[in-house]
Amino acid sequence: MAHAATGIVEIPSEAMHLLEGRGFAHVATLMVDGSPQVSPVWIDHEDSLVTFNTAEGRLKERNLRRDPRAAVSVTNPENPYENLLVRGRAVEITTEGAEEHIDALAKRYLGVDEYPGRQPGEVRVIVRIRPERVRHNAP
Repeated sequence: MAHAATGIVEIPSEAMHLLEGRGFAHVATLMVDGSPQVSPVWIDHEDSLVTFNTAEGRLKERNLRRDPRAAVSVTNPENPYENLLVRGRAVEITTEGAEEHIDALAKRYLGVDEYPGRQPGEVRVIVRIRPERVRHNAP
């Protein structure tokens, strides 16, 4: 739903469970030549923003710094016919809170207290996407 005065598009409350569960999302970004690039990610949200965690230097992070347009697709693992499709823009890419965020995602997705995939010298970032178009399919 869009608010005419603010331009903010909200994710329907009945779809929030898709951003709070253990289903993987796929994030599409744009390469320099305009072709799409898609990555599976653990997904999250902060109020009306869709968030995910990645490492500095990864392709999706570099693409979003150059061109903030993104699309996110999340499917319900228990009902693959239910999905949430979000198109928007990355409004922030930050290291602030990113280490804690990846640990919280590891707790949700893997049941462990610390993210086991850390690499030496890796710098984690949180990407925040402001939705511009939202579609929730729940047949």
